[in-house]
Amino acid sequence: MPSAESTQASVHEPAPGPVRPTREDEVAAAGSELIGGPAGRRALLGTSWWTPVRVVALVAIGMFALGLVQKAPCYHSAWFFGASSQYTKACYSDIPHLYQGRGFADGLVPYFDKLTGDMPYLEYPVLTGVFMEVASWLTPHSGTIQHQEQWYWMVNAGMLMVCAAVIAVCVVRTHARRPWDGLLVALAPAFALTATINWDLLAVALTAAAMLMWSRRRSLAFGVLLGLATAAKLYPVLLLGPLLVLCWRAGRWRDFGKALAGAVVAWLVVNVPVMAFASDGWWQFYRFSHDRGVDFGSFWLIWAQNSSSPPSIDFVNTVATLLVVLCFLGIAALALFAPRRPRFAQLAFLVVAAFILTNKVYSPQYVLWLVPLAVLARPKWRDFLIWQACEVAYFLGIWMYLAYTTSGDAHKGLPTHGYQWAIAVHLAGTVYLCAIVVRDILMPERDVVRQGGDDDPSGGVLDGAPDAFVLGTSGHSRLHAAHFGGPPVEWGSRIPAPPDDRSL
Repeated sequence: MPSAESTQASVHEPAPGPVRPTREDEVAAAGSELIGGPAGRRALLGTSWWTPVRVVALVAIGMFALGLVQKAPCYHSAWFFGASSQYTKACYSDIPHLYQGRGFADGLVPYFDKLTGDMPYLEYPVLTGVFMEVASWLTPHSGTIQHQEQWYWMVNAGMLMVCAAVIAVCVVRTHARRPWDGLLVALAPAFALTATINWDLLAVALTAAAMLMWSRRRSLAFGVLLGLATAAKLYPVLLLGPLLVLCWRAGRWRDFGKALAGAVVAWLVVNVPVMAFASDGWWQFYRFSHDRGVDFGSFWLIWAQNSSSPPSIDFVNTVATLLVVLCFLGIAALALFAPRRPRFAQLAFLVVAAFILTNKVYSPQYVLWLVPLAVLARPKWRDFLIWQACEVAYFLGIWMYLAYTTSGDAHKGLPTHGYQWAIAVHLAGTVYLCAIVVRDILMPERDVVRQGGDDDPSGGVLDGAPDAFVLGTSGHSRLHAAHFGGPPVEWGSRIPAPPDDRSL
């Protein structure tokens, strides 16, 4: 009887060599004509200085710089003179406005010092508040307030550019045989347009680094980085749900326990000091998230704007929570019933997308949450660019709508119904990509990652592991039975471990 190691190698052994998108993706091949055509067989051997990591990192920095240029009209005048011009030029950013609005110009300490105005404390998670405060320390507190705000935005842009490079490099290294998929992140137009609207790139970078650590089978490091990401933005904690279901199906409880412990401890280390000594300020993020009404970008706004009796905040909070929980349960069922265990990145993308689709607000920079997950889940240029086109349309739509609402009788921009169509386009693009990912899960032979011979390159200990528990007779359980003996396992049953489970 063959050993577990040799059997797993025969079942999941990937095809040799890195994947060349210009050879396997028709859209990538067509686009490559701009730079000389598809890569030759020696292009990816790594013998020159131009390795995939360096190329992708430089492209990401270049695109980030183009995003800064796109904000130039606001940098020079629109942030300071006239509300509508920063919208008509689509260069709005929260960063310069919150420099003074959240007390950084006055040297106030986030969470500890109370603010004047409608917002009593900084309404961001603690690690993001630390990021904002560090940028304030690096900002010259001299000259006019406009000069200081320009400096504050530029300092934050430099720090966020590092985050953007980290994200691109992590995606390159997560799928070792598909390093050039990182170009999807680096070249994503919505990524460049929204990178400096807010501070979301910090959480995205930590999440991308966590995904890389999981792919390297470093469960504890994954948990620590995910806990830090959750201390910067709430959405990264959602990744623990898919990981729980996949580890359940694979019987990898110890690794999940390490990841969970690392996440909890890291989150507590960041949050407990502020919770203990500035509890009112610490709660502000959660109070604000609960109490805010229906806002931009959500299907709830379309409902509210077309109803004579808009839904109340309590109703929206309750129903939105119910909807996202139902989506999560559906994703869990998909993971347990699928003919082959889904890849971690696929489920991670689906849960974050479900949260975005059902939430009561969708700020344009939230697309940053999905970009690296989308690349890892569905590295297909056509589908990715269709989704990005929808997000760019929404990016332009929200600014044109705000221009319309702030330009008075001039009515410059996009009226309400036009903005509702922009929201619908964003929702449709996200649903489209979700549907493609679900199809790949139900039909693994359509998954471009698995077509190349890989199983789950971002899955770490899940990569190539046999199932330990399934709902239904899955193809993977039949594969297990064929190589380890015994009949396929039926609905809700446990699959016997292979002879040497430690070797897997």
